[in-house]
This record gives sequence, structure tokens and C-alpha cells, in this order.
Amino acid sequence: MDLDLKGKRAVVTGGSRGIGLAVGRALAQEGADVALVGRNAQAAVEQATALAADTGARVIGIGADTGDDASVAAMAAAAIEQLGGVDVLVNNAAMTNPGVIAESALEAEINVKVRGYLRCARSFAPGMVERGWGRIINVGGIAARCTGSVTGSVRNIAVAALTKNLADELGPCGVNVTVVHPGATSSDTGTKALAANAEARGLTLEEVEREFSAAISIGRIVTPDEVAAVIAFLASPRSVALNGDPIIASGGALGPIYY
Repeated sequence: MDLDLKGKRAVVTGGSRGIGLAVGRALAQEGADVALVGRNAQAAVEQATALAADTGARVIGIGADTGDDASVAAMAAAAIEQLGGVDVLVNNAAMTNPGVIAESALEAEINVKVRGYLRCARSFAPGMVERGWGRIINVGGIAARCTGSVTGSVRNIAVAALTKNLADELGPCGVNVTVVHPGATSSDTGTKALAANAEARGLTLEEVEREFSAAISIGRIVTPDEVAAVIAFLASPRSVALNGDPIIASGGALGPIYY
């Protein structure tokens, strides 16, 4: 299926590794111009250079801290100037915290993952509204639907609430806003989280991976590329029927029925 993304201009925060990098790759492969944004500017530029060489697409790297107003404003200005505008925003930047996130980190987590998403959305939404088309995809997490980490659940539920509010506000202007909740993934950060879980429980990484896989409908942990494929569709004009509601990209949870 042609996602009709050729010529679209996308910004992916948290784009120098893991799911963010996979999303950047998926969008570039579909013909979009892409800006990879990361706290480590050098890593973002290096990954952008490599991705451009691999895909032949226009890919740039920009350093920014989404937890800081001035940094986001500077990043947005640079992305708009270099790309000529931004049609797609994928909010993926978050603090890297393997294992269960301490409740003491709640304010910092919200500043980066919730306020940070809002900072980025407010920076790019006006241009999308002016052109009458845009896509904002917020990456949350399956902790929005389960217990185990107060901070993990709160920040991801907040992302879902932010998404629905923006969707209702921007939808009539041609800008769709969605939230994707990945589960455990085989990314570098995902593997570190599973390893931390294993260490805390006195288990091997392989034992924890088997345990997680046994609770997933497809019988295994999904890859970053598989999550990115879902996000690439949501970034496309073909996703117009989806706005505001969460999409669960976890491989499916055994048991519960959501409706």
C-alpha cells in the first residue's frame, strides 16, 4: 500500500534510537523528508546522515531537550526552516528509565513526556492548521492500561488525555491526533528495561522475555520496526478515520476485552 507520504515533512522526537529511529526510517522509506530530534545533537546528526544514505531521503538531525521551552522553540524554528514546513509530528521523546520508574521522578517525567509533547504540538500545529492538513502521533505506553508503576501509568494516561483534547481541537482543521501505546519491545531501551526487571527479581533476561511473550497474543515481543509501521500509517493521509482514540501496538494482551 502506498501511504501517500512522498513529499510530506516529518519531525520525530526521541528519534536517534529505538522506536523513534525506526519511525524515522519508516517515514523516510515512504518518501517523507524527516528531522530526527534528540537530546544528544551529535547522535541525532549521525543517525540522520546514516538514514539518508540508506534510504536516499532527505533526513536531518537536530538537538533539543523537549523538557525546555526555549529548546523546543529553537528546534521547531530550525525544522521549519530546513524542511520548509512540518506536516507530521511524532512525539516520542521521554526520559530513559529502565525498569519500574520511581515515583520521585513523576514531575520530571511529566515535564518531558507530557508537557514536552504539548510544547512540540503547539509549535507545529499552527502551520498544519494554516495548510489544512497535519498529523500528530503521540507515543505513550502500555502502562496506561495496567498497574505496576504509578509514574509509568500516570504519564501515559496523561498523554492519552492530551491526545484526545488536541484531537477535538484540531480535528475540524484537518489535523488528526492519535496516541500509540507500545508494550515491551526488542529495542535497546526495551531490552534494558527487561534486564532491569530480571535483575530485580533474580531471574535471567531469557526467563523474563519468555514470561512477557507468554502474555502477548502473538506469542512474542514486538520489534521497533513493527511499531513504526503502525505509526507510519497513522502519519499518512489514509488514517483520516482515526482521531483521538488510542491504538495499542503491543502484539495484543491475552485475556482482557476492550471495547
